[in-house]
Amino acid sequence: MFLLRATTTTTTTTSSPSLLLRCCPLHPPKTIALSPPPPLFPFILRPRFSASSSASSAAPRRRATGAVAADKSGEKKPPTPRAKRAGAAPALPAGGMSASGGGAGGKRTVADVLMGNARAAASKAKKAAPSPKKPRAQPDGAEAGPEAAAVAEKPPSPARPKRASSPPKSPKSPADAAAGEKKRSTSPAKSKGLAAAAQSGGEKGNSPLPKRSRTLAAKSDAKPSGEGDVSRADGTKKRSPSPTKSKDQASQPEEEKKRPASLKKAKITESPKSEEKNTTLELKKKGSEFDPMAAAFWKPGEPVPFLFLARALDLISNESGRIVITEILSNVFRTVMATTPDDLLATVYLSANRIAPPHEGIELGIGDASVIRALAEAYGRKEEHVKKDLKELGDLGLVAKASRSSQKMMFKPKPLTISRVLSTFRTIAKEAGKDSQDKKRNHMKGLLVAATDCEPQYITRLLQSKMRIGLAEKTVQMALGQAAVYSDKKTSPPKVQSPFEEAAKIIKQVYSVLPIYDKIVPVLLEEGVWKLPEMCKFSIGVPVGPMLAKATKSVSEIIDKFQGLEYTCEYKYDGERAQIHCMEDGSVEIYSRNAERNTGKYPDVVDAVSRFRKPTVKSFVLDCEIVAYDREKQKILPFQILSTRARKGVTINDIKVSVCTFGFDILYINGKPLLQEQLKVRREHLYNSFEEVPGVFQLATAITSNDLEEIQKFLDTAVNSSCEGLIIKTLDKDATYEPAKRSNNWLKLKKDYMDSIGDSLDLVPIAAFYGRGKRTGVFGSFLLACYDEQNEEYQTICNIGTGFSEQQLEERSASLRSKVIEKPKAYYRFADTMDPDVWFEPSEVWEVKAADLSISPVHRAANGIVDPNKGISLRFPRLLRLRDDKSPEQATTSDQVADMYRSQKINHSYNQEDEDDD
Repeated sequence: MFLLRATTTTTTTTSSPSLLLRCCPLHPPKTIALSPPPPLFPFILRPRFSASSSASSAAPRRRATGAVAADKSGEKKPPTPRAKRAGAAPALPAGGMSASGGGAGGKRTVADVLMGNARAAASKAKKAAPSPKKPRAQPDGAEAGPEAAAVAEKPPSPARPKRASSPPKSPKSPADAAAGEKKRSTSPAKSKGLAAAAQSGGEKGNSPLPKRSRTLAAKSDAKPSGEGDVSRADGTKKRSPSPTKSKDQASQPEEEKKRPASLKKAKITESPKSEEKNTTLELKKKGSEFDPMAAAFWKPGEPVPFLFLARALDLISNESGRIVITEILSNVFRTVMATTPDDLLATVYLSANRIAPPHEGIELGIGDASVIRALAEAYGRKEEHVKKDLKELGDLGLVAKASRSSQKMMFKPKPLTISRVLSTFRTIAKEAGKDSQDKKRNHMKGLLVAATDCEPQYITRLLQSKMRIGLAEKTVQMALGQAAVYSDKKTSPPKVQSPFEEAAKIIKQVYSVLPIYDKIVPVLLEEGVWKLPEMCKFSIGVPVGPMLAKATKSVSEIIDKFQGLEYTCEYKYDGERAQIHCMEDGSVEIYSRNAERNTGKYPDVVDAVSRFRKPTVKSFVLDCEIVAYDREKQKILPFQILSTRARKGVTINDIKVSVCTFGFDILYINGKPLLQEQLKVRREHLYNSFEEVPGVFQLATAITSNDLEEIQKFLDTAVNSSCEGLIIKTLDKDATYEPAKRSNNWLKLKKDYMDSIGDSLDLVPIAAFYGRGKRTGVFGSFLLACYDEQNEEYQTICNIGTGFSEQQLEERSASLRSKVIEKPKAYYRFADTMDPDVWFEPSEVWEVKAADLSISPVHRAANGIVDPNKGISLRFPRLLRLRDDKSPEQATTSDQVADMYRSQKINHSYNQEDEDDD
């Protein structure tokens, strides 16, 4: 009667689903053996006895409900007086009992049996629960019935059971319950196991317990990711499984298969940080302690990840010492040479901030606006937001890095490699014609989307051709030579004091003759650094670095230095240095002093080559000066007029400024290099190979004399002919052509040298102060610096505010506003008291004249060379012109400043120390 009535009550009241009672048939009044219920019975039976509409059984059910609550709370309460008065049977064992099917106490006795089992299961569940908090007792009338009924009427769900401390969920509609069941279900096998346990619960005695326990374990631990208590990539932790779940996991082979995968995944998630740490620590080691294989996080033969180079560049950006920077970059090259030598060429190019040899004229042709748009599209941002960040950070590279770190990716893109980055850059440079800008932007977006960590920062800076870390190309060459010595196992170094310095010297010399890494690097890898001079020689079509002259102040000084030697004096023309290459096939190329291709700038010169070369000349390389020339008046025009000529895409019909080419040296003739020949021999070839065409091509005016008065008169004539002065060269002793070297065998003498400090200086503006009064709205004065080749740093030398016309001041201010940076570079040397309003990226070179030089406690030019604690400054500097033919690294060096100071005529002891050199 009780079981049948209970089933009927469940059907009518949507109370708790009792799987055992619904499935068992009603047996005759015999002894019934009840097995311990599964762990879920407290949750199934609690609503059954907590709410009822039957008045006759209200007291026993309230007592049962109270017993469950007391058992959950861990407290043992004595039987209530009402229970005693009702003649309740004493407590029976939890494991089961024998009860008579009839009698007045039959109902209570069965209920006691069921509740005893429930208490045992609840106690066991409480001991296994990880939370120390006391669960709430289910109050009378709590609406947990619909949810339990849904479980009873539907196939059991493998969803995770509710925690005891969680509040009861609100009832769900059948549709919602079905949807939730579909969402939670992860394995049909597990659902099938639950259904089987429910169906055979009353027929198999103790068998439902292990089946139910196994199903629960599978249900609670079946996580889609297969992860246990491990850290996620974002730093959060997943909830640990309960001890009960952990115990049951031992019986599940599927879970055991998932567990190693999750641990492996967690290890991979953490590996980039450890790789970055290992790489950083290794690259900062000294060369003698460095292990290339320890720094590599890729397998030998695999393409070198761009992330490796980006992290190295990021490491260099935090260093200011040249020795440390050279060590780091040398370790980078050694790692590439030890793992993937084929990627060394691309690594050298990107480290030098180049994508091709300069004479090839391959340029990216990308402006900041294109980079901003590509950034916005790649990272799903608006252009105005990118521009706002640029204004705050002052560096598009930092903007790209911040944008990438805030973007979420659905899948990890394929890692960038150094070779892929260089190849993409070259593809961008070659895009031309219709829709070329869109194609370039798509290539940029492809790189930016695939970039991770600090890669976007240096991808963007390379696209802008602004590395911003103070890494000069000479340092790259020194590091390459150092790496070659460590990695060369084939040949032994020559007997020199420092093999590393000798190797760096060889790299620089070879590059000055053959500035093509594509030819230098393969020979370096195959033959070693010591055989480079033999294998890499001058070839036509590739410009060599121009030979340079040192300044002198007087004719008498020239005679003293060249005493006993035969020398010649030539006009020093005020134009643009050029190197004309004429190949055997008749093609002509013109290169600047920086090895840049200027053929498109001077089509009239290219056209004139056939007119001034003799028929016997098939090929040549001519060193010359191109100057603006008035052919009607047959007069040389100032350099400022030449600078107004367009740089690219010039057509002969559009030319407004005519030029004349003045040749003064020849480096190659009819297949024969002449670099190692003396000047007297080279000059003979020059005179025999070309014919003068007035106003088009002329040989440099020169005399050969050692007479003081004659040289002085020749200097005056040169100045009156609109030339800067004279170049004095030895003819037959130590008179070889030395590419890219400022030699003592070439001296220059200008008219201004005899009036003041000597040569003008080429300086770099690195900061400025805001103007006041009439100069409001523009910069009022600029902080200039010379360049220290040894330490690769810019040292302040003066503050200039004079020599500007209003137009010049506006032009220079407008040009430098786009070069403003947030703080000074690590390689700027200035006094602590110096506090400009803005700092600049080193980008322009200004030619400056001054009254003299003096020792200064404020400025840092040539610091420690002349005075151990003080630098040198310019007094009364004034701007002459903008030197757009020079890069900042080609500015006047600190050694030159020191030489100019020593050669002053005035007595240095009378120099006063000025704190401000306006």
